[in-house]
Formats: sequence, C-alpha cells, structure tokens
Amino acid sequence: MAIRKIAQIGHPVLRQVAREVTREELASPKMQAFIDDLVETMHDADGAGLAAIQVYEPIRICAIEVRNNPRYPYKPPIPLTILVNPKLTPVTDEMFENNEGCLSVPNLRGVVKRYVSVRVQAWDRHGNPIDEVVHGLKAGTYQHETDHLDGKIFVDRADPSTFATWTEFERHQKAAFVEKVTQLVARVGS
Repeated sequence: MAIRKIAQIGHPVLRQVAREVTREELASPKMQAFIDDLVETMHDADGAGLAAIQVYEPIRICAIEVRNNPRYPYKPPIPLTILVNPKLTPVTDEMFENNEGCLSVPNLRGVVKRYVSVRVQAWDRHGNPIDEVVHGLKAGTYQHETDHLDGKIFVDRADPSTFATWTEFERHQKAAFVEKVTQLVARVGS
C-alpha cells in the first residue's frame, strides 16, 4: 500500500469525467492494490471520502468512511465503503444545506445544497451489487464524492458568499451548522 498525492484545485484531472471500470479490471490485483492505496491516502489525509480522480486516476471509484475523524467529529459513522461505477438518484426533492470542504481544495469550506435522500447503485470492491438508500450527511458525502467522478468540485455548487477558511468556519459557522445537521440526523438518520 502507498499514500498517493492528492490533486489540488486547478489541476485538469479534477475536471475530467471518469470512465467506468469493467468487472475484469476490478478483479485484477493491480486495481485491488489501487483501492488499498485510495483508502490509505484517505485515512492519511483524515478525509471522509476520496475519489480515484483526486489521486490522478480518472476511473469511477471512490472510498468513503467516517470513524473518529478529527476533521468531522459531528458526522455519524460511515463504515468503509468502496463505490465502483456509482449512480445516485434522488429519492425526494428535499434538500439540505451542507457545509463542505475537500481534500483537493485545502482550507476552504462552503455551503452546498444536497439531496436529503439518494438511492445508490454501484458495485463494491469485489463487484458485488450495492443498491441502498442513504440519508442526511451520509447522502451528502456520497454526492460530494460522486461529483468528483463527473469533473465537479464542491466549489462549483457552493454559494460563494458562504466560503470560509477552516479557522473562520470553526469560529463563526460551525456551531450553527452542527445544530442544523444534528436535527437533520435525528429526523432522517445519518
């Protein structure tokens, strides 16, 4: 396993649309080793998720996990999940305001409107089907990561008037945001 370099905003790879992965590719030792690298890189950077395109591999794979994350102590746990060729479909029109950051956009946060509930259809790292509905902050995280696979970064969807550095978010916005999302989680789940 290896920790990979994370592409930063402005690098053209982040604007590419990632290609789908075949079952044969997914089963290869090379691809399985890449997935291990993706997870290790996400853990090293204290990310809640990381898309393959963020480590210069424009393929439709992302890793998501939240467990004792110092950057996101308010996020409910999400077990390690690998999404291969994910497709997200909103379940309702209801949206929430999610204050997001990104490992590819260091020290910047902003408010993005995300669907409260989405259906996720994908494969896991072994090619087994995933078909579930996720809600709340988990749904927001899935939407953020799959956006990367379509060449989108959270700043494309954020209200620019809400941009803040991490320090200013902590000082002026975090308490109100945590209160809002705590209510959301209580109402719809993670």
